[in-house]
Amino acid sequence: MANNPATSSTEDTTPDLVTFQDESFRPISEGQATILFPTTNEVFYNPVQQFNRDMSIAAIRTWSEIYLEEQRVRAERKAQRRQKSKKPNALTEESTTREGPTDQRPGFKAPVDFTILEALSATGLRSIRYAKEIPQVRSVVANDLEPDAVKSIRRNVEYNQLDENKVRPNLGDACAVMYAARGDTRQQFHVVDLDPYGTASPFLDAAVQAVTDGGLLCVTCTDLAVLAGSNYPEVCFAKYGGTPVKSGFCHEMALRLLLHAIQTSAARYKRYIVPMISCSIDFYIRVFVRVYTGPAQVKKSMANVGVVYTCPGCHSFHTNAFGRITSKNPSSDTATANVNDLRFHVHSGPTTNTQCPHCGQKQILGGPAWLSPIHDSAFVERMYQLVKATEGTKTFGTRARMLGMIKVISEELPLPFFYTLAALSGTIHCNSPPLLKICSALLNAGYQVSGSHTHPGSIKTNASSEVMWDIMRSWVKDNPVKLEKYGSESPAHKILGQPAQLDANFEMHPKANPESRKVHLVRYQENPEKNWGPKARHTRVPKRQA
Repeated sequence: MANNPATSSTEDTTPDLVTFQDESFRPISEGQATILFPTTNEVFYNPVQQFNRDMSIAAIRTWSEIYLEEQRVRAERKAQRRQKSKKPNALTEESTTREGPTDQRPGFKAPVDFTILEALSATGLRSIRYAKEIPQVRSVVANDLEPDAVKSIRRNVEYNQLDENKVRPNLGDACAVMYAARGDTRQQFHVVDLDPYGTASPFLDAAVQAVTDGGLLCVTCTDLAVLAGSNYPEVCFAKYGGTPVKSGFCHEMALRLLLHAIQTSAARYKRYIVPMISCSIDFYIRVFVRVYTGPAQVKKSMANVGVVYTCPGCHSFHTNAFGRITSKNPSSDTATANVNDLRFHVHSGPTTNTQCPHCGQKQILGGPAWLSPIHDSAFVERMYQLVKATEGTKTFGTRARMLGMIKVISEELPLPFFYTLAALSGTIHCNSPPLLKICSALLNAGYQVSGSHTHPGSIKTNASSEVMWDIMRSWVKDNPVKLEKYGSESPAHKILGQPAQLDANFEMHPKANPESRKVHLVRYQENPEKNWGPKARHTRVPKRQA
């Protein structure tokens, strides 16, 4: 594996103290920003989070290009419709010649900039980087509840020679600031960034109302013990409205639980979300979703969420959406058809038996969770090209790691959940086959396959669990397992005791080796640094993180 680029996350950090406003501070440089870190540790700073901030800048830049393009097209179409609706006369022609095209008049101008709210700002580092490194930013509101934090933000804004109209420090409760912007398009923010210490669930209701139509909502949650663990299902349900599962795909489940919670909050206000990119990173998850207003589209959300049944014995899984959608016109696509032409049905279920059909153990229920795609392929590709174009520059300190993660995400199949090589071979106690051989067997059988950025040994495929176990039975033919060592009720004995319906072909398939592996990107990360975790929460500034 290549050297971990995350270790260079603070390569510009200057250890020497500086004097500013008659006080001594330790300067910390990241990207184009430098913050003055108080020696008294008044606010929270975590250097490992540079990857989070770099990814956020790339995602917001990608979104802004798409959003401003959409608004220009919208303005041009409005101008054209207005022009066609007018009766041609000499006065109209004269006024058009004198005043210019109609799309340049007030009310028809496409926006050329946008606003950002960082609801939980702490040092202001993220807001300052946004203002300096993202083009077309009109203003950034750097909000925090703690007076010491706001004082630090104001100091850092001045030290970075930014006007407070560009980065505006604000003392206030995050929810109150967001609720104050709801319902007024002039007050709503184009981008709302939530990066708390712990869960973001208390802020979701306000956030989905504070972001403008088509805007971007960025959400971080660091409570993976709740979202991805199995020890606190009651806490997870209370915070996110769903329960986790103990499985190899627990981190993907965490992403889907968060997306479900955001969609549930948005639906109350006739709004819906479209995930752009969803990332499981180190000790936290980070999602970027666009929020739209559309009562008709909200109705479709019943088909986007559901539950998952997982077997603790053999790790097989089955998903079950809450609803299904059909079209009155069989030839039309339900994704693009008018809502009046659609029929909504409660989905039949369950999709599996109470006991696992492979090993007989009782299955566990998880969710509700988001079951639709968690990434937008066009957005991810555009974001990848944006980061790739920064070669030879110091735009992103964690560029190599960004390219690796984004590339693996771009290769993911838009399917929920996956198998892991360790779980498959461990269940039947066989020698672990090479990952490429299992992927080749699936491809040779006519199925799709990819990895997942959330787990290095992941196998995401549209093949059923029956096919997966047939492939493993074929592998065991050439790599025998001594079943007499295990009881007759063990998962290995029951699975290998069933006849295979598929004779797997393990010959190497040309598509088994993904592009991200061929170009030698850092696909999966080691620990970024020694003692790299989420750090201890500061006693004076709870739930705040730079």
